Amino acid sequence: MVRRTKADAEATREALLDAAEEVFFERGVARTSLEQIARHAGVTRGAVYWHFHNKADLFRAMLDRVRMPFQELVDETNAADASPLEAIRLGCQQGFMRLEQPRNRRVHAILVYRCEFFSDIDPNTMLDEMVIDCVEALQDYFTAAHDAGHLRAGISPLIATRLLQAILSGLFHDWLRDTEAYSLREHGTTLVDTQLALLAREDAAV
Repeated sequence: MVRRTKADAEATREALLDAAEEVFFERGVARTSLEQIARHAGVTRGAVYWHFHNKADLFRAMLDRVRMPFQELVDETNAADASPLEAIRLGCQQGFMRLEQPRNRRVHAILVYRCEFFSDIDPNTMLDEMVIDCVEALQDYFTAAHDAGHLRAGISPLIATRLLQAILSGLFHDWLRDTEAYSLREHGTTLVDTQLALLAREDAAV
């Protein structure tokens, strides 16, 4: 009986997060109430407060389901023996594939385009947390590439990181405006491959 109760509670929590995604995407975060989310999920408002302290707590839990630590992306590609630049390329490809999944696409669109700053929800801070993780991981890989002599002369790990991050950030925001305009995986892979080729020493493997 205890197992069933825990399973039911977890199912309710997931249903609330699913409902939050749908209502936030449709109405925007500021214009969505916990009561509306509860109704959409088919539960009582009390059930919301059983699982989440407030809307900000629910919003962060929704984001946690789509977080993509860059090292996790690399690990998923089984790139343990890859060169640092190849690991970056594979990690980016994995990230593009994840972003194209419906949940990832919807939640990131909510964070970037359907969430205003209010109360205790600051979308810019939350987005910065994701960006910082990516930047730190990229710089670690570019540092390893630099130490191995794989970067073009005159290109520091910091500059290489900033160049690639600028491309990824611009691509991310542009694609989220119209996710049907092009394949993120195909377009993103082309851009990343081109940038890595420009950063790599001519005889270095990418």
